[in-house]
Amino acid sequence: MATIIPVASFDCVVFGATGDLTTRKLLPALYYRFKDGQIPGTSRIIGASRSEMSVEAFRERARDALKRFVPARDLDEEKLAAFLDHLDYVAVDGAGDDGWDDLAARLAERPDQVRPYYLATSPDLYGSICRNLASHGLIGEKSRVVLEKPIGKDLKSARAINDAVGEVFPEEQIFRIDHYLGKETVQNLLALRFANTIFERLWTADVIDHVQITVGETVGVEGRAGYYDTSGALRDMVQNHLLQLLCLMAMESPLTLDANSVRDEKLKVLRALKPITPNDVQAVTVRGQYSAGAVDGRPVEGYRADLGGETASRTETFVALKLEVQSWRWAGVPFYIRTGKRLPQKLSEIVVQFRASPFSIFPAESFGREPNRLVIRLQPEEGIKLEVMTKDPGPGGMRLRPTNLDISFEETFKQRYPDAYERLLMDVVRGNATLFMRRDEVEVAWAWADSLLKAWADRPEPPRPYPAGSWGPTAAIALIERDGRTWHEEMH
Repeated sequence: MATIIPVASFDCVVFGATGDLTTRKLLPALYYRFKDGQIPGTSRIIGASRSEMSVEAFRERARDALKRFVPARDLDEEKLAAFLDHLDYVAVDGAGDDGWDDLAARLAERPDQVRPYYLATSPDLYGSICRNLASHGLIGEKSRVVLEKPIGKDLKSARAINDAVGEVFPEEQIFRIDHYLGKETVQNLLALRFANTIFERLWTADVIDHVQITVGETVGVEGRAGYYDTSGALRDMVQNHLLQLLCLMAMESPLTLDANSVRDEKLKVLRALKPITPNDVQAVTVRGQYSAGAVDGRPVEGYRADLGGETASRTETFVALKLEVQSWRWAGVPFYIRTGKRLPQKLSEIVVQFRASPFSIFPAESFGREPNRLVIRLQPEEGIKLEVMTKDPGPGGMRLRPTNLDISFEETFKQRYPDAYERLLMDVVRGNATLFMRRDEVEVAWAWADSLLKAWADRPEPPRPYPAGSWGPTAAIALIERDGRTWHEEMH
């Protein structure tokens, strides 16, 4: 059992306390950390939103959320009651003046606490909330502000948000969260690469044929249709989650695990990412939009119907890209990435496909000469799998077959792994920004995404339809197969 190290006592103010993110992710994450003894008993979680509500009503709302989103086996009634006692609530208008004096009075009760301000609101409110915090004297050396994605919808709007928040918070107190970076397996990428010479020595264009990154969702747009139709898969997933995973795969070793050392190396990868121009956009990109189909054996409607009608939309719900990192280490190694909604399974994985051996001493009929493959699973089960060739047991000659060296973290270490938000929230309290995005990372990623959005706009074509429950448009298959490669698709 891993040792649980308590964090410093804190007052965490969650703006958007009645919203979906707080209900589904933040409250369960904080409950688990409290249950495991990591949150000191002197800490408070203060909900803040425009809704007029008593503290008792907020606690009851939180109880309902935890009973819904935390498995019954993990709900300890005694711990749950104790956790709820640490919840407080203040009605605050993030865009206006109401409620701020009440919040200031609550926080003045414990002036020495670490103060994380979690902005689980629309990004449009980030600037006004931060200005109000400053004008009411609520920002000090122990303050941190957490920004949820999306940080803008393009480079211009991202800079505006960063400017507004940066006017009142120094960069070292700003935590731009990407929950993918909090996953156990994502952090294990650093250990896998830089603590194991067997992998780092092989992490070159001479040995690696290509890399695949897939993030698949079975859900549609659910209750986010209004936001999603102005965003699309590129802005919603690629610009942040997938590019961050690509950075961790392609980055050079940082000098230390210091936050800025790690982020400096990620930034170099983003700057080395080859822009996609109108001339090559058709050859290396595929946009798709799901139509009616079946997921998990049940019929589902298409994207247009999910928007509330049959109105045409040019928003992509699927993206596949062939990317290049222009560096000595990665020259000639394509990175194929894809993400989409209404795919056959909820899946996040990274596949490192090694090159085939240049010569084989084994007869051709003994095996299909499958090259080695490293599969890093982020979900549904976090783990690492290395596919190697071994002899088929028994007599009858040298027959080879691929065999998996498989590490499932939960099975191997026999413990529950904290959710990404649990880890990231505790890192905010500690002031450890290693797993958070720096301003220049966000803006360089947006600059690259803007060039692709412009290339799409210069060749206006509707996204290609794909039936819900499939792996996207057939053009996404052609994208990789015309290079003599194929997507890794293994049902879990």
